Amino acid sequence: MKKSARVVWTGAIREGGGLITTDSDVLRAAPYGFNSRFEGGKGSNPEELIAAAHASCFSMALALTLDEAGLTPTRITTDAEITLAKGAVGFDITGSHLIVVAEVPGADPAQFEVLAQKTKSGCPVSKVLRAPITMTARLA
Repeated sequence: MKKSARVVWTGAIREGGGLITTDSDVLRAAPYGFNSRFEGGKGSNPEELIAAAHASCFSMALALTLDEAGLTPTRITTDAEITLAKGAVGFDITGSHLIVVAEVPGADPAQFEVLAQKTKSGCPVSKVLRAPITMTARLA
């Protein structure tokens, strides 16, 4: 299975902007740019998209982990906070912090913590944040 997104960027970094479209069309020409990334302007940004991917992936993976342990969650709420910091050369994404609150009948806190930690390291998006990146680049 492969999923994709396309971004078309036009112009310089501060004045320009991009449009994000996903293959599912959930995002269709969603705007982003310097202002939305660094100045709180309207539009999306890469860090919030990574946060959405990590939170949604983790929630699904935790539901699976709980199911495998014989537990059924009634609700899982996951917030992901992506940290973008100025590094020695440019900016770096320095971390993703998951904040998870779950309603799981029959689970005790210690058992839940073990299952959540197992899920955190096994979630596919957690893994991709450590994965090598490949690329093909060419001029049009």
